[in-house]
Amino acid sequence: MQKEYTVKEYTKPEHPIIFFDGVCGLCNSFVDIIFRADKKDIFRFSPLQGETAKKYLSKQPEEPGEWSIVYIDENNIYEQSDATLKILERLGGFWCILSISSFLPRGFRNYIYRLVAINRYKLFGKRETCRIPTEEEKSRFLP
Repeated sequence: MQKEYTVKEYTKPEHPIIFFDGVCGLCNSFVDIIFRADKKDIFRFSPLQGETAKKYLSKQPEEPGEWSIVYIDENNIYEQSDATLKILERLGGFWCILSISSFLPRGFRNYIYRLVAINRYKLFGKRETCRIPTEEEKSRFLP
């Protein structure tokens, strides 16, 4: 499973954006953790199924089992394990420690990432619809 997301005419987002599978239990749990940890309101969040993803991402695998978290910041686009590590690094503090696995070869990290990604619905559940942001979350979630 080779994923390659590309960005339509890259425009620097006002805030870094984390694109995630809006119906995936694991992905939503990750977003919950990042949302609570992001005390500086660095990140914005958008489901891969949403309009913002269509605006920024020109290519996306047709099979949802092959979708990856995608992170776009002011400099680049990241996916799979690179996206996760860049997000943790950007959070700073304790979270940087978790990004220590960046020393592992990307191929190995992405193999583990894909193994979990392929089985994420079975292991962590799947929602019927995309996440609906709470009042507290609305200002940081993009359509």
